[in-house]
Amino acid sequence: MLRSLYPTRHNSARLAACAVALALVLPAVAGPAFARASGTERTLKAVDTDHDGTIDLAEAQAAAGKVFDAAETDKDGSVDAKELKGRLSKKDLKAADTDSDGTLDRKEYLALVESRFKAADPEGDGKLDAKELKTPAGRSLLQLLK
Repeated sequence: MLRSLYPTRHNSARLAACAVALALVLPAVAGPAFARASGTERTLKAVDTDHDGTIDLAEAQAAAGKVFDAAETDKDGSVDAKELKGRLSKKDLKAADTDSDGTLDRKEYLALVESRFKAADPEGDGKLDAKELKTPAGRSLLQLLK
């Protein structure tokens, strides 16, 4: 009886097989909470400075301000399509460019962030959770925040 409690070559092989099977099955059973965080969830975590699980407009604009500063490499006070590196289509850049100079200054960029934030917030509660950020409108906002 006691002998069966000690690992043997046979028991070790069974234990290893069970561990492999568990590693393969557990993520599917446990669902997304077990899996690695998605890009949306990582961005949410990075932008959510008060750690309440949501992004409010102030947090979004603070993150966007950092993105603007990093993108604004030629230090002329605005970003162009090249500096934005695909964050905006030419059509969206033109629509956000209120002074029609072909670039976005900080005020225009933050106004675009606010517009996209509101589009991603259908409830109008002023907060975006992971589910809202995974919508097309939410993903559009996230492009400006990372």
